[in-house]
Amino acid sequence: MEGTDLEKIVAVLKEKYEEEILHTEMLYDFPTISLKKDKIIGVIKHLHDHPDTKFQFLTTLCGIHYPEINQIAIMYQLHNMVSNQRVRLKTYLPVDNPSVATLTTVFAGANWMERETYDFFGVIFEGHPNLKRILNVDEMIMFPLRKEFPLEDQIREDKNDSMFGR
Repeated sequence: MEGTDLEKIVAVLKEKYEEEILHTEMLYDFPTISLKKDKIIGVIKHLHDHPDTKFQFLTTLCGIHYPEINQIAIMYQLHNMVSNQRVRLKTYLPVDNPSVATLTTVFAGANWMERETYDFFGVIFEGHPNLKRILNVDEMIMFPLRKEFPLEDQIREDKNDSMFGR
């Protein structure tokens, strides 16, 4: 295949999942593709198995909270270790119901990454074999990496913010 990494990956995706692609861009020399959430696991499996991509290593799976659009993105970074090619896939979920299928059916290593994303962002990974908190206490009722929670106690009186330009 000829063309840039992004063009190659998009061509492979268009073979079977053209209607799932929302947006593509090269972001800091990193092919980035935004996709609909419904078939995200099928898309990743296709990129895993396709002879022209062979993205068979899951580097990263994490959440990103976008309060300005009331959504949580799930970001997957895949790597082809033979060609040293990488891709970033993103799918967006509503904050009030952040739910997506588990990737543990393709990558067993997604297990802990999904548990961490659940623990910190509240994303439900449907079909996950053991979705429970991994770092925070079970009794915690909030998800600390959502930007709806303040970073520090707003009523503290023992702190002098003038040293920090505030």
